[in-house]
Amino acid sequence: MTVSDRWLLPDGVEDILPPLAGRIESLRRDVMDTCQRWGYQLVIPPLIEYLESLFTGTGNDLELQTFKLTDQLTGRMMGVRADMTPQAARIDAHTLGQEGITRLCYAGHVLHTRPRHMLTGRTPIQAGCELFGSESEAADMEVISLMLETLRVSGLPRIHLDLAHVSIYQGLIGEADFDRDTEAAIFDAMARKSVPELDELLGDCPAGTPGARLRELARVSGGPEALAEARRILQGGSEALDAALEKLGRVCDMLARDFPEVSVGFDFCELRGYNYHTGLVFAAYVPGHGDAVAKGGRYDAIGSDFGRARPATGFSLDIRALVALGERVQKRSGAVWAPADEDAALEGVIAGLRLTETVIRALPDDEKTDPAALGCDRKLVKQDGQWVVEKLA
Repeated sequence: MTVSDRWLLPDGVEDILPPLAGRIESLRRDVMDTCQRWGYQLVIPPLIEYLESLFTGTGNDLELQTFKLTDQLTGRMMGVRADMTPQAARIDAHTLGQEGITRLCYAGHVLHTRPRHMLTGRTPIQAGCELFGSESEAADMEVISLMLETLRVSGLPRIHLDLAHVSIYQGLIGEADFDRDTEAAIFDAMARKSVPELDELLGDCPAGTPGARLRELARVSGGPEALAEARRILQGGSEALDAALEKLGRVCDMLARDFPEVSVGFDFCELRGYNYHTGLVFAAYVPGHGDAVAKGGRYDAIGSDFGRARPATGFSLDIRALVALGERVQKRSGAVWAPADEDAALEGVIAGLRLTETVIRALPDDEKTDPAALGCDRKLVKQDGQWVVEKLA
């Protein structure tokens, strides 16, 4: 590497500079404050853990996104976290070990081997909440409602929420009893919403069979009419399928009641986190952006690998992406410019102002700085032996 190349950063890695860094930090604080006002307690998991812990309960969905390294103390393999949800589950199951309901929130950098989409790069700032100890619909609604509230705080203009239920795919694929290779091909085609591939894979399945129903469901998405169509396709199915559809309907009704400004839809090809989630899943979108800005769902099985199975639901979002997409106006009061004067009285005035104001002190060799460029709209001047604040010319 030449001297001229030393400033280069890896692809997908960036410095976050002023004023963007300030906007990101402001939103991070407001999101965490919102979560804590709902009763979620802040945790700060470590940046690295042993791989077994990071991948627990995720079905290795995160393995390709995780940077791996060797622990020089033990020789064991460690990973840099790519998602903080498994860490929160470990904290609930093993570190805290509380009975009853536990509500946790977190915010911090995660590291990905490759960017998920153009707004994130490889070092997203993930924030989220996890609720442990309740399998009720009230818990699901609380998490969804809190997610929508954090998106409102982020200044997103309009929000669309997609609902799905992994039990529907699980039930149908289990009943169909395909061989492993065929099942993998069906899963891949469903996840990519490739209807032609599904027609080729499932076209010979007789009407009313699980395979035929999967093929029909792949064509179903949209608003309440999509749920009605899914009910028609799955009519006469198992009790588990009926229960999943009924839950989707109840959650949709509650959202229409509590968040009439949010459009709600259904996507029966949604298999994100299929090896991770166990029930209701949801994702929030904004017009003009194809990737989810926030997502979550129920993952009741994850705690069992830590020795304490607990029902759980939660959501996560990327603070950096929300700042890029939102229309949030950051309130920023001007700063006060103080001269490089060694007057003892000035020191006391500056200390007093800094309790509530931003004060930027000039340095003796500071001749080129423009106070206005630093956000200063006032300055300290000495009048009749007293230091007073006046408007910056």
